[in-house]
Amino acid sequence: MAQILLYIGGARSGKSRLAEARTLALGQPATYIATAEARDAEMADRIVAHQARRGPEWRTVSAPMDLHAALCATDGSPRLIDCLTLWLTNLMLAERDWRHAAQELLALVQRQSAPVICVSNELGCGIVPDNPLARRFRDAQGWLNQTVAAAADEVHFVAAGLTLRMK
Repeated sequence: MAQILLYIGGARSGKSRLAEARTLALGQPATYIATAEARDAEMADRIVAHQARRGPEWRTVSAPMDLHAALCATDGSPRLIDCLTLWLTNLMLAERDWRHAAQELLALVQRQSAPVICVSNELGCGIVPDNPLARRFRDAQGWLNQTVAAAADEVHFVAAGLTLRMK
């Protein structure tokens, strides 16, 4: 059974950098499962910055929605899913059943032989959004985070580049 780790925090908290270091410490080569899509120039720049930070010890698999296929194809070495928030966004924009997809993802992760490290955003520390779509997304992200955290062997909260182990 695979080890499941969750790194959660706000935007620009340092969670990806810390999760990357932990993933490499669990074995190399490691696989970076990227969920981001370059839908605009600013996001393209962010993707390039993430790629530039990673070295040759990483293999990258793009999986904006199909984490199942990406995990099945890469079992055997540590995998980093970055990030669950963008994955959820992609599913919701495509009007897919994100709750079912999340349950399938967790069932699969628990059957993997190699560690799976997940990165996710904590959205519940801010104000209540002023529109229904944003509230639905915040609620979905909260449910997803709680579900992954419950299944995880370790949960790390990241703020200001520092990590606090919660579980």
